[in-house]
Amino acid sequence: MWKWISGIIVVVFIAVGAYWLTLDKHVRYLFLNPPKDLNVLFWTIEQRDAGFQSIDKLFFVPKNKVKKGQHTSELVPGSPLNLNEQKIAEYFDTLRIGGLIVIHNNQLKYERYGLDSTPTSKWTSFSVAKSVTSTLVGAAIKDGHIKSLDDKVTDYVTSMKGSAYDDVTIEQLITMTSGVDWNEDYNDPESDVSKFNFHKPEPGVDAIASYMRQLKRAHPPGSTWRYSTGETNLIGLVLQRAIERPLSDYLSEKIWSQIGPEYDASWVLGPSKNEIGGCCIQATTRDFARFGQFVLDGTVIDGKPIVADGWLANATSKQADTGDKDGGYGYQWWVSDDGTFQGKGIFGQGIFIDPKRNLVIAINGNWPTALGHKYTKGKQSLYEWIQAEVDNQVLTTQAF
Repeated sequence: MWKWISGIIVVVFIAVGAYWLTLDKHVRYLFLNPPKDLNVLFWTIEQRDAGFQSIDKLFFVPKNKVKKGQHTSELVPGSPLNLNEQKIAEYFDTLRIGGLIVIHNNQLKYERYGLDSTPTSKWTSFSVAKSVTSTLVGAAIKDGHIKSLDDKVTDYVTSMKGSAYDDVTIEQLITMTSGVDWNEDYNDPESDVSKFNFHKPEPGVDAIASYMRQLKRAHPPGSTWRYSTGETNLIGLVLQRAIERPLSDYLSEKIWSQIGPEYDASWVLGPSKNEIGGCCIQATTRDFARFGQFVLDGTVIDGKPIVADGWLANATSKQADTGDKDGGYGYQWWVSDDGTFQGKGIFGQGIFIDPKRNLVIAINGNWPTALGHKYTKGKQSLYEWIQAEVDNQVLTTQAF
């Protein structure tokens, strides 16, 4: 009998060992070095290195799949950019870049990976997801699910009635000019951005609405811009109520299944099992670049834009004054006076779009801190260097 039991134990250990070896190495690292909680803002750098490229694989992080279509749009190689390898290595080291893709004139001009990631690594987007959510709002208006940006938030999320959002329009929400108070300090465990995803809602109330309706008014609606991830989460809830289906399904139908990504994406869910509108879509750097190209091309599917007339032009131009002398905020896009615009995520994520140069840059990474002038300036410097090298390549080609 003991021999039989010993044999069973050996088989179990072998099975567990075999399963362990099948796990992604980043997942294994997190199991061996588990974070104290799910709040990634306070993980160690090493935990973030592993986690940012394995959230898609972590069973304990709730998420919905964003299904791709049958067709894959190839990233056709073009003449490589002449980027100095020593300089690019310095950028990768300083900015702790996990993936960098450059597409110019619809051709793949540069691709490189760091932080032990690969072309198949699905990186979490953080606030780059805001720009995706914005695009879905434009689609929902075109599809008739949302009547107008002048609609009130409470028209769609009735549990917000009686709160500071009573007189706030969807346009004020999407430009972050609601005037409602919000603390976006990533270093403060007691800030709104640190706490909202872990809020326990009242019975029968969505967790996002439950948290946001307790906030106080700081300024009249439409008068003042204040960056608020909570606002985009509320946009996501408005959108979900309007389309009456998961955001991941709508993203798949309208965009992801149409633009030829190589892989399914995923979207992290909040406490009420709705997608978090302001964060956390997992996709490869290549597929984020494909989304950027889709936007650069006018959000066109089968010859027609999927968003309402005029949406993209308004979304990617200055709608709110952020205090930046060279730009501002659109509909969940950061815009510059030179015509470029970008989606930005903490810790270094980004999609940079330059219509004049027909240029898309997608970047993923893990800065030592969520934000920081050194790193934001460094990323912008990288974009500008790539722009200059694109110009040099064009001039050289024209000379011949």
